[in-house]
Amino acid sequence: MAPEVKIIPGRLPQFWDRNVLFFCNMHSIFYDNQEEVNDLISQIYGAHSYGSRVISILNLLFRQGPNKIFLEAAPELNLLDYLSGDLRLSLPSFAVLDHRGYQDLVASLNPAGSEGELQVEDLKAHAATWVDGFVTDRLLVKVASRLNKRTISTFEGSKNGNNKYLLYHHQLERRLPVFETLLAANPREVPAALDRLRQLGYSKAVVKAQIGASGYGMIKLNTQDPRLDSMPEYLFFEGPAMVQGWLDEEAPGVRRIGSPSIQMFLDDEVVSLFDWTEQILSEASVHEGNMSPPPYIQEHPELKDELFRQGASAGEWLHAQGYRGTASTDFVVIQRDGRNQVIICEINARVTGATYPAVLARHFMPDGCWRMRNIQFRKSLDGDQLLSLVDHAQVLYRPGKAKGIIPFNFNTDERGKVIKGQFLCLGEDHEQCSEILAKAWTELPVEWGYDRD
Repeated sequence: MAPEVKIIPGRLPQFWDRNVLFFCNMHSIFYDNQEEVNDLISQIYGAHSYGSRVISILNLLFRQGPNKIFLEAAPELNLLDYLSGDLRLSLPSFAVLDHRGYQDLVASLNPAGSEGELQVEDLKAHAATWVDGFVTDRLLVKVASRLNKRTISTFEGSKNGNNKYLLYHHQLERRLPVFETLLAANPREVPAALDRLRQLGYSKAVVKAQIGASGYGMIKLNTQDPRLDSMPEYLFFEGPAMVQGWLDEEAPGVRRIGSPSIQMFLDDEVVSLFDWTEQILSEASVHEGNMSPPPYIQEHPELKDELFRQGASAGEWLHAQGYRGTASTDFVVIQRDGRNQVIICEINARVTGATYPAVLARHFMPDGCWRMRNIQFRKSLDGDQLLSLVDHAQVLYRPGKAKGIIPFNFNTDERGKVIKGQFLCLGEDHEQCSEILAKAWTELPVEWGYDRD
């Protein structure tokens, strides 16, 4: 039975009336493709502490409680005090369980393992009846089964929902716009695909793995002079990689307008499209933040209906795979030969970098604009010092204010000092958000810059 689709931009849906044990299984994000995972972990600064982002929204997503989250690194305690104190957010209990500890836990749950361990018994006795994580891989399914609990999504729903090749087939079947796409079973087949795209007028192309995230699992190449010596084998782990024509101003008759994203929540009966954002991308098209609503919509108001039409189609497809929970559909919007065109790039079937700010922003301020940026510091700072600096600039958000900044996660080093953070700005419009962010950064005593999410 097809789900009901609700299009409610700026309004939060009715999230789960459930409780959960949430495992921040970052090492499982590409399922069994460990080489791709290792690349992501090595490149994202402070990756071990990214799981703490979930703390701020977990009790909003799972409203029944009690909830518990397992993090790969301890959260920054000053920030927790701000979230629960100043913002009056309900927070879950937490425990630190790094990747090795997670593997040990899984091993102890095996039939031959020692299931009498205190930690296992505590988890079985926890009131939560559900288990969830960044993705639902085979390990998470095994954990849930041994604890006599259920996963929010099926394994197949989670993995298929993140598969770009399966989504591409859905777009073809629904006659939705797609990128010019060729397949390469291995690196040796890439040159022929690039040559064909060059003949079609593309100066650039992207080789895209079937499963990837945060800019990993894709490599952009020049079709005239591709450098193929550094192409990783993991791009072909799930099967043929897609070789797609890259649409930007160097393609004939093309002007790139934006890279929007639709935020979704899928329960058993309803697909809710609850916010729409513009992705803030680096020159290499790597995600560095989000803003809502897309700033070019005033100039191109007709794009809204088309974004949500295709977003609804993608959400129905994702629901049919068996995925449940938060997700996002990413697009590119171009103007080709004078006509605007919306094309789905991918679905991320998980909590994404845009999920956290969208849920927090619409919880505190359903109307207005928001902007989220990842800020990396040249030198580390104490968490309380960083919060005090933002407060001293008179832009630290508290409930009831019409504008301000919510720091919702601090990435920390081995000493517990902040090396990067995710900052959400709320304001009346995008100009006000930019002014507030600029005002905060003038207070920082160290050099800083934007970083990937």
